[in-house]
Amino acid sequence: MKAVILAGGLGERLKPFTNVLPKPLIPISGEKTVLEIQINKLKNHGFDEIYIATNYKAELIESYLGDGSKYGVKLFYSRENKPLGTCGPLSLLKDRLDEPFVLMNGDILTDMNFNIFFDISIRNNSPLTVVTKEIITPFAFGNVIVENEKIIHIDEKPDMRFIIIAGIYFLKTDLFKYIPDNQYFGIDELIMILIKNKISIASYFIKDYWVDIGRIDDLNNVIERYKESDL
Repeated sequence: MKAVILAGGLGERLKPFTNVLPKPLIPISGEKTVLEIQINKLKNHGFDEIYIATNYKAELIESYLGDGSKYGVKLFYSRENKPLGTCGPLSLLKDRLDEPFVLMNGDILTDMNFNIFFDISIRNNSPLTVVTKEIITPFAFGNVIVENEKIIHIDEKPDMRFIIIAGIYFLKTDLFKYIPDNQYFGIDELIMILIKNKISIASYFIKDYWVDIGRIDDLNNVIERYKESDL
């Protein structure tokens, strides 16, 4: 099975760490980096061919990970000459991605079972399956309920609930016809094109642990969680 990891971002919100290292190479558990945890996770769920889409500090990623033999997988690299977004990098790999594959952001860690996700996705009729997750965010103020100019209730600092895109996708090769060659193109643009053309998009909702390592607080929380893990 094949997977693509997007590892070309600048990691602006994690400076100064990303002044030295690309975000996917930041150590999380001992010397294990974000990318290594992702690679091991995919390998343990049956993926043996993994493509790393790089841009920022690409040479560090390629020299650190090598050909994948030390992880028990085959690693291949696609280096962008310019930022191509979250979907554009696939245009550089379409000759190699000749079967359905998983695409994921290089700053996501999760306990979800990728093998089950792949098997369910390949059996449904949708060319694109999007992993979704409920995020609960505390609201800083009381929510006032008013009827006929009178306050009838107050929800004190209620939780806000959102279903978000979790940065993990399953794609069938039919989708390449919608992805422009070597142009900045986001997965959100692909989704909107499919919606406009009334093409089915499947949602795969997870309750598993999931985190997007986008900020310093997120990074510190992840390091604490994985401190004692055998990854």
